[in-house]
Amino acid sequence: MYNPAALPTIIKETADLKIPQSYILLPMAVLLLTGFSWGFGSDPCKEALEIAGTLNTTRDEVQMRQAEAKIMLQCPDGAAAHFVNALQQERVSNFDGAIEEYRRALQQAPSFARASGNLGLLYAGKGLNDEASVALARGLSSVSNPLYHKALAQILVEQKVFPLAAYHYNEAGRELSNDASVFIGLAEIYSALNQPEKALDEYRRALAADPGSAKANIGIATINIQRGEFDKALEQLKRGEVSTPRDRDIHLLLAGLYEKKGDVKLSDYHSLLGGKTKLTQAVQKTPTQTAASGAEGEMEVLRAAIKEHPEDIISYEKLGHLYRAAGKDTEAIEAYREAAHRNSTNSDVYLSLGILHEKKSQIDEAVVAYKRAIKAAPTSAEAHLRLGDIRFTRGLFQEAVEQYSEFLKLRPASPDIHLKLGRIFAKSKEAGLAISSYTSVLTYSPNDGDANREIATLYAQKGDTEKAIAHYKKALSIHKDDNEARTSLISIFVKSKQYDEITVLLKEAVELSPDDQVNHYKLGLIYDFKKDYENAIATYKKAIELKPDNARALNALGRLYMKTGRLSEAKETLEAAKKADPTMEETAVLLNNIRDEFNPEPRKITKGKKGKAKKSKKSSKKSKGTGAAKAATGSKPAVKKQ
Repeated sequence: MYNPAALPTIIKETADLKIPQSYILLPMAVLLLTGFSWGFGSDPCKEALEIAGTLNTTRDEVQMRQAEAKIMLQCPDGAAAHFVNALQQERVSNFDGAIEEYRRALQQAPSFARASGNLGLLYAGKGLNDEASVALARGLSSVSNPLYHKALAQILVEQKVFPLAAYHYNEAGRELSNDASVFIGLAEIYSALNQPEKALDEYRRALAADPGSAKANIGIATINIQRGEFDKALEQLKRGEVSTPRDRDIHLLLAGLYEKKGDVKLSDYHSLLGGKTKLTQAVQKTPTQTAASGAEGEMEVLRAAIKEHPEDIISYEKLGHLYRAAGKDTEAIEAYREAAHRNSTNSDVYLSLGILHEKKSQIDEAVVAYKRAIKAAPTSAEAHLRLGDIRFTRGLFQEAVEQYSEFLKLRPASPDIHLKLGRIFAKSKEAGLAISSYTSVLTYSPNDGDANREIATLYAQKGDTEKAIAHYKKALSIHKDDNEARTSLISIFVKSKQYDEITVLLKEAVELSPDDQVNHYKLGLIYDFKKDYENAIATYKKAIELKPDNARALNALGRLYMKTGRLSEAKETLEAAKKADPTMEETAVLLNNIRDEFNPEPRKITKGKKGKAKKSKKSSKKSKGTGAAKAATGSKPAVKKQ
């Protein structure tokens, strides 16, 4: 067995034999480059990439998450990590973000076939067929993925490259045996190539995969009509109508067939269900008369159809839509209820019913309707949103979060809903989730002042001062009069003793609200602290001018007068402060100090030794100096007991 530790000995021995160096290095190169680690350690990023290549074969969600976590741990900045990020972005319907991550993965690992193939699928979904075909071909060069084959086949059909498209559909069909769209795609190719028998075979395969496939039924019926086999076409379409009763194309084909058979009434009926008004009355009307009576005429046809077919769900659905469009809410609700009673599977019926109930303040009924809309179509974004709004209004925040989250999976670019989620999470003290939601708001709407201020508050609570300051400043740049953001920012700067920044903020506040005495008072305090006494006095005076009984501003001005030796003005101002607020202890102390200055107590010289008298005098001076310093800083000197 090869031992890496023996390398130095091997080199020395072969050198003694005077074998050319190139001959020495060749076997060692073979040993080192055979793909084994030889005990030197494995490449974690390479292993992560191998795991990433097998993620699509994992069906267990827990195992999938564990594999993804392992990849992120082993090589957090590598191609595999970008691939995992892309998969996660796809799960939340952030397809642009997923595209960017797949691109980054391919920058580091250009031959990563699954990244290429998945990127091709996303390009195809966005209609970027040229980019998609290149990426899908690269993916298929190493991985025979049926989804890649199917997507490439669809692109080739659009380009009318039918033989190659048929090849890729056939490859996809080997694994996607339950995907009717693959066989429908093949059938359409054979129809385009004028091979109806092969097309019929593929349509039948599609129906075997999905018995309710409207396209397959229509395809077979169309071929029957082209051959003049109208009865066969009619039977096929009737089967299709049972499976997909709301498919307009089926109804329009039925309308055409019944017209050929001379059944005008059924032809009109199916024309209406197919979305085309075709009233049987052969009465010529002016455009104005037509506009006025068209909706009523449609309603009349539907009411007649319901009398003849009282269990016809579609007629009730269409009648409800017509009533709603005409502003007949009560009649619309009744029609929708009839459709619901017959177990309609049309999500729009329940959504419309819910909206009408909300309009009439029948909230509980609206909730039931929205739930049924979601059950009929889990992808009904509006139903999720409206149900979420009702839950939010009622204070049922957990249920609101569930509905808003489902809505955002369908429509992620909705900053207003991300903002609602952020506020819910902030209120429930889930700071991490709240920050994530606010970040999403700012991704789509970076100039949202509320989101910037609210995320700043969360960062401040977490102690991330730098981010808090950045977002508060952004909020103020958007709305200069955002007093909440300004006050919070000042609080941060006070703690970090950034007085220049505080001065700027307070000056702006004074400029924005020149009649707000509180801002003048606060600015005066900052000038006072910075020993800019002239500006401090002027600012305090402005605060007092706006509110003559502003005790705090009077007290601060009196203290500043004392500090600068203007005792008479200090006495007058402090007395005004005491009158405005007799409970202010500091004012009383400062006034007592002024009285001491004006009326110093006579000091008796004690008879005795000289030294003792001097000591008494020195002690008196020291006591006097300490009291002045405390007054200047606003400290409260000890009050002697009387």
